Amino acid sequence: MSGSAAVERAPSGAERVLAPIVLGVVVVAVWQLLAGSGLVEAYLLPSPAAIGDEIVAFAPSMLSAGALTGLNALIGLIVGSLVGIALALAASAARLVDGMLAPVVAALAVVPIVALAPVLNTAFGADAQTGRQLIAALAAFVPVFINTARGLRQTLPVHRDLMRACAATPGQAMRVITLRTAAPFTFTGIRLASSLAVISALVAEYFGGPRGGLGGLISTSAASSAYPRAWAYVVAAIILGLAFYLVALGLERLVSRRR
Repeated sequence: MSGSAAVERAPSGAERVLAPIVLGVVVVAVWQLLAGSGLVEAYLLPSPAAIGDEIVAFAPSMLSAGALTGLNALIGLIVGSLVGIALALAASAARLVDGMLAPVVAALAVVPIVALAPVLNTAFGADAQTGRQLIAALAAFVPVFINTARGLRQTLPVHRDLMRACAATPGQAMRVITLRTAAPFTFTGIRLASSLAVISALVAEYFGGPRGGLGGLISTSAASSAYPRAWAYVVAAIILGLAFYLVALGLERLVSRRR
């Protein structure tokens, strides 16, 4: 070996796109072969072809159900993120508030959705989506609060001293230094929360409340032994979760470039 360390070539943009596509094609092909081999019962593992047929047949209901679940998740994500950011700012400004919020956030982080969903669905009525939106908001709140609170503590003392030397007001120091430093942490929390909001909204739809969302249709299809249809709705839920994640990632990169 030479004295200089070999530098690995970074993958190109095309390779980054093609790699997951090739992997997905291989997985689907193996899945199809396994489902058609007779080694696994069709109700346990429907073939991708059967799932694809159900996607085509029930595409309109998937779009309407995805819109309903997506709206609940979006409302929960926005509310949870705003509350998380606001409380993180309050916690960074006052040590007493930080001490009071820490055990509350720790408790919310371990609240089981399966236990909370029936309670909220019953509390807000069988025809309301409020319980599901609150569950999505709680799921989104925790990662946004934790990451934002951490980011607000990353400001270097020398930067704060520089702002004081320039006679900057606390509001100016917060806007110019603290918030900009915390922004990447906040967007990391939002990116994590985007997927959690979708998952929480889906799970909440299993436990009462109005029908029509993806979670409820998955449950109904599985209960009626329409397993390929249930898997088709699962695919729709995966696409919805990926859409939320990619939008959050795009916003994060957009803000990072402007910074």
